[in-house]
Amino acid sequence: MTTLTVNGEEVALDLPDDTPLLWALRDEMRLTGTKFGCGIAQCGACTVMVDGMPRRSCVTPVGTLEGASVETIEGLDGAEAEAVQSAWVQIDVPQCGWCQSGQVMSAVGLLRMNRAPSDEDIDNAMAGNICRCATYVRIRQAIHDAADTLEG
Repeated sequence: MTTLTVNGEEVALDLPDDTPLLWALRDEMRLTGTKFGCGIAQCGACTVMVDGMPRRSCVTPVGTLEGASVETIEGLDGAEAEAVQSAWVQIDVPQCGWCQSGQVMSAVGLLRMNRAPSDEDIDNAMAGNICRCATYVRIRQAIHDAADTLEG
């Protein structure tokens, strides 16, 4: 049994310790905003926050999360989240949308650590997130726009 907090609520998971967090979120908790992309932590579609840091849920065993705080796209909130989500909509970032929850989670993670990121900072933070529609230019612009909003 693993006890953790998901989107502010304590959850007890009775799953094998090696069960990927992704499947616990999607199948056990019905939080389907976190997507399966590759299963080997290479695409970023499954990105969630674990103790405030972006983490690939497809390779994170639930047994390693005792006492951890997990935040998914469904529970994402705060100034950075609002700024990113607004910028995403304003410049129409998504095309197919499959990667977007992971992109948004990584972008929020970046802005929580660095409210004035350079292009290089953005590229480094977002490097593990693949967009098969290649909306990278819009993603970078949305992150800059969100940072400008936060800086006021």
